Order: sequence, then structure tokens, then C-alpha cells
Amino acid sequence: MVDHMAALKAGMRVIVRHRIPGPLPLTDALGQLLTLDDISATVQTKRGDVVILRADIVAAKEVPPAPLPRTRRLGPAPVSDS
Repeated sequence: MVDHMAALKAGMRVIVRHRIPGPLPLTDALGQLLTLDDISATVQTKRGDVVILRADIVAAKEVPPAPLPRTRRLGPAPVSDS
């Protein structure tokens, strides 16, 4: 059995593909790896913490930091009448 989490450590930003029950059998958790032990991994995502059993992990890897938020375009600055 391949250990997809072997190279990952707590604090890394990761994506973890894992099995879930239901009609779509796989999903991804993207976020910061909080904990990792022999039984499970916990990933802090935008929607909250996700606890994933290691037996359900299909793939995992470190990913780059999230991009900075884009600034909103307000249009051209008004021209003064000086």
C-alpha cells in the first residue's frame, strides 16, 4: 500500500484527494495540514477542519501558497478642473 502522506508535514498547504460515501466517490480537501498520525489527517479548509482517515486517502501533495486576493477595479481616477 502506498503512503501518500509520507512526505507531508503539519503546517504545509496541501491538497488531499479522498474517498467519501455517495454517488461521487472522491473529493478534495485543500488547505493547511494541521495534524497527521497513523490513523487520520486533519486539513484546515476554508469551510472548516476536515478529518480524513488515512485508509481513505487516494492522493496527496504539497501545493503553493494561496494567491493574494485581487484588488477591485474602480475605473479611472476623476480628472480635476485645476
